[in-house]
Amino acid sequence: MEEINLGEVYSYFKTKILWILIAIVVIVILGNVFTMLTRTPMYQSNTTIVLVGESKDGYNQTESQLNQNLIGTYSQIIKSRKVLNQVIENLKLKMSTQELAQTITTSSVEDTEIIQITVKNAKAKDAQRITDEVATVFAKEIKDIYNLENVEIIDKAELAKDPYNVNYIKDNVIYLVIGMVLSFGVVFVMYYFDTSIKSSEVVEEKLGLTVIGIVPKEERE
Repeated sequence: MEEINLGEVYSYFKTKILWILIAIVVIVILGNVFTMLTRTPMYQSNTTIVLVGESKDGYNQTESQLNQNLIGTYSQIIKSRKVLNQVIENLKLKMSTQELAQTITTSSVEDTEIIQITVKNAKAKDAQRITDEVATVFAKEIKDIYNLENVEIIDKAELAKDPYNVNYIKDNVIYLVIGMVLSFGVVFVMYYFDTSIKSSEVVEEKLGLTVIGIVPKEERE
C-alpha cells in the first residue's frame, strides 16, 4: 500500500480550500431547504386543571378518592365529540372532531388530581386558543354531565415562541458536519487517485533521479 505523505495531503487540501468551503455552504443550504420542504414547524401549548372538592367542610378523603377515580374518565371526556364539537363551534375551526382530537393529548400527574391538556398546531396562536377553549368547555360539560363543579383551571395556556419539532441550530450543526465530512472525503479521494507529480521531491523519491532544474509555470494575465 502506498504511503501517504501528510505534508503533501495538507498542501493539496490548501489548494482546494475554496472548493471545500463552497461545498459546505451548498450542503448547509440544501439541508435547510430539505427541512423546510419536509418538516412543518409545529407549536404546542398546555394548560393544567385540577379536580377539587365541593364539600363546604373542606376537601376530605372521600372526595379525593372520587377525584382519583374520575381522572381516567375525565381524560376521555376531554377528547369526546361533545366537547370537541363545542370547541370547534366556539372558535369556528375548519377541522373535524377527529382531526382536532389527534392534536390533543392528556396526561395525569402521578398521585395527584391534576390533568395536563396539551394541544399541537401549526400556528402558535391557534394552539394557545384551542388549549384554553378545551379546558373551559370541558369544565362546563362536567357540570352538565355529573352535576359537579369540581374542575378548576390552574394555568392558562401560554403562547409558544419556538416550534417543538424543529431545532434550527441543531440541524445546521448536523448539516455543517455532513458538509465537512463529504467535502474533505471527496478531496482526499481526489488526492489519492491524483497520479500527477506534485513536487521535485516526488521525482527523486519515486524514480531515483536527481532533479537538476525546475521550469516554473507561466501565469497568463
